[in-house]
Amino acid sequence: MHDVIGIGLGPFNLGLAALLEPVEDVDAVFLEARDDVAWHPGMLLPDSRLQTPFMSDLVTMADPTSRHSFLAFLKETGRLYPFYIRESFYPLRREFDAYLRWVANRLDGIRLSTRVTSVTFDEGSRGWVVAATTPQGEQRYAARSLVVGTGTTPYVPTGCAGLPADAHNSTYLRRRESLLDRRRVVVVGSGQSAAEVVRDLLTVDDGRDREVVWVTRSARFFPLELTKLTLELTSPDYIDHVHGLPQSRRDALVGSQAPLYKGISADLVDEIYELLYARGIDGRPRVRMLTGTEVVDSSTGADGVHRMTLRHNETGEERVLEADGVVLGTGYRHEVPAFLAPVADRIRWDERGRFDVKRDYRVDVDGPPIWVQNAELHTHGFAAPDLGMAAHRNSWIIRGLTGREVYPIETRIAHQEFGLPEIPALDAVEEVSA
Repeated sequence: MHDVIGIGLGPFNLGLAALLEPVEDVDAVFLEARDDVAWHPGMLLPDSRLQTPFMSDLVTMADPTSRHSFLAFLKETGRLYPFYIRESFYPLRREFDAYLRWVANRLDGIRLSTRVTSVTFDEGSRGWVVAATTPQGEQRYAARSLVVGTGTTPYVPTGCAGLPADAHNSTYLRRRESLLDRRRVVVVGSGQSAAEVVRDLLTVDDGRDREVVWVTRSARFFPLELTKLTLELTSPDYIDHVHGLPQSRRDALVGSQAPLYKGISADLVDEIYELLYARGIDGRPRVRMLTGTEVVDSSTGADGVHRMTLRHNETGEERVLEADGVVLGTGYRHEVPAFLAPVADRIRWDERGRFDVKRDYRVDVDGPPIWVQNAELHTHGFAAPDLGMAAHRNSWIIRGLTGREVYPIETRIAHQEFGLPEIPALDAVEEVSA
């Protein structure tokens, strides 16, 4: 009987494993279906950078002295001084991916190639039983608590359902060479991943004269807002505020905040413009950029041509766009794992069938505990997928596991106040002395 089983080993549960390593009174095991730790391997383009600083690694925001920090990784691999001279807070994505594997290889309790098939509850032990398939056959694990961190899955809008199953940008690197041979490549979406694909297609100078069409239903190509007071919204203060709102208000709020976590890095926007400008010198940009335009229907013929019906949101006009290459940068969505079906009656759900996540990230009805990682966008706000807040969430989970605050949990860090506080009368304000 373990104290906790973590299901899934993305950055959030891997961070939990790293922070639990020095906690001697917690016996933890982490199960991962893949045979290696990898972070969005289909998008590890050479020049792509994180959108958050290196302090948003697995541990630093909870324990800056941890041996599993990104800086410790750089020191051990002989790259600390080059990173210092580079003078950028933002690591390369390939570098961060290597860091995750470095941490995973230093931890006990990690079980790769272990695909969870079901979770059941044992009345006798009052614990969870996790069944999983492994190369050696079926294995069963028992624990007093669970942390579900299975991540998100590629999202394909209804209008794009007629396109190939591997059209999502999560497979881009595997398909890159074949896409470079196409006459016209359509990129759908206007987030960071879509922009990185567009930059890559525009950067390749191989003599082939392909056309790139960039389509987004957004009114424009929104930059990611990184001003300091906006960054205060990724804070425990703001999470408290959002969690205290009615669910309908939370949903409306998250829906309105896409530019705060789904936009494009400003420097990447500028870099793409420079590429477009340079192409314009030759008089043949071979790039179309369509905003306010949604793919409402699609199909792929036997000839390999993709036909997409586009509708402009403002004019209502529709056109058919043909292409022989397509990349869907349409993001990811959380899905409730099927292996939780046997214990659905022990989990809190909202009216839309989503996890009803408590402020402490638990979703169980009355115990034993089940915590979730990055499944609380609708209850805690847009900080849910933010790497910089992951250590904060893990500090909450560890406090729940141990009954004590192993890592100090910040409760108020923002200068601004969210909601409307009590404001004293003017007479209660002390006079400012000369």
